[in-house]
Amino acid sequence: MAKIKFSGPFRLRMSSFFTLCRIALATYTRHALGKRREPGWDVNSDIGIRFWRHQFTRAMAQTDMGKGRAIFESVMTETDDIYQVSVEKSANPKGRWYRPRALASKATLLYFHGGGYTFNGPVSERFAAMLAHHAQAAVFMPHYRLTPEHPHPAQAEDALAAWRFVAQQTPAKRIVVIGDSAGGHMALMLLQALKAEGLSQPGLCIGLCPWTDIGARGESLHGNDRYDLVQGWMALQFGQWLDPEGRYGRTKLSPIDYNYDGLAPLYLQSGGHEILHDMICAFAELQAAKGARVMLDVWKHMPHNFQAYDSLTQASSEALDRIRLAVAAQCDANAPLQPTGATIVDAGQSERARP
Repeated sequence: MAKIKFSGPFRLRMSSFFTLCRIALATYTRHALGKRREPGWDVNSDIGIRFWRHQFTRAMAQTDMGKGRAIFESVMTETDDIYQVSVEKSANPKGRWYRPRALASKATLLYFHGGGYTFNGPVSERFAAMLAHHAQAAVFMPHYRLTPEHPHPAQAEDALAAWRFVAQQTPAKRIVVIGDSAGGHMALMLLQALKAEGLSQPGLCIGLCPWTDIGARGESLHGNDRYDLVQGWMALQFGQWLDPEGRYGRTKLSPIDYNYDGLAPLYLQSGGHEILHDMICAFAELQAAKGARVMLDVWKHMPHNFQAYDSLTQASSEALDRIRLAVAAQCDANAPLQPTGATIVDAGQSERARP
């Protein structure tokens, strides 16, 4: 954790900061004694996972989610990577443009932030800037409505509105729909909405640690709790907030229960230590069997949303470079994305995309 940024009420800032210090001291002690949770993690990665798990837990325990978000945002930790991007606000739809100074791609990334559909804030803005910098492409991040105040279909409606906005300015084949965690869920569900509306598909859909089933699926959902910043019970709670009355149901709201054959090609990334790992693998394998063009890369020792570590870990740097290559392959006529040692599913993605 190279940088610490504060926001919100002073009391919350101090409370979160002291929590971070306590977790850091305990983690440094464990590492000094050789008691590492994962041998491949350095002490900063371990501290970050423990701290964000604590912040999520504390925030989600609040009856007032406004206060929960204030707790979550009170202390932000980020790498010392510098992103040369300009930021421009959009009023309708509400959101922000992130444009890299080293613009090299013709693609426009429509980025849906993670946070279980419940959280947003500086961490999402940092992620958007990171994507724009590494992909060398313009990024639009809509500020979609959040749960539990706004359950489904609010997010689906906002995703479609954001698509129409970006598609007015960029040909569909040069739009990359990308999302992390719940944002990955949003990106995948948007493809189905575009199909239902008879609209063009994007050139590519990228899911970074995407939430592919809003219900309980796979041993990793709880089995990886000890390694991850997000816990299995949290994913299930986010699903409850998305559909609080069970009006739509798990099948209708889970990408894994849809067919992606004939839709935009899919490039997915997962950490082997994240709670969503099993459902991401199951989604990729099922879609490949149905004929979809899908590639899944897995970094086996990494947690959820590990891409945010950027230069702090080799896996994160590799993942971000793979995103750049995937975007360039689909939107800039570069060489097709080829499988690597991290690739566990490759169904048509390493071939030149069909028109």
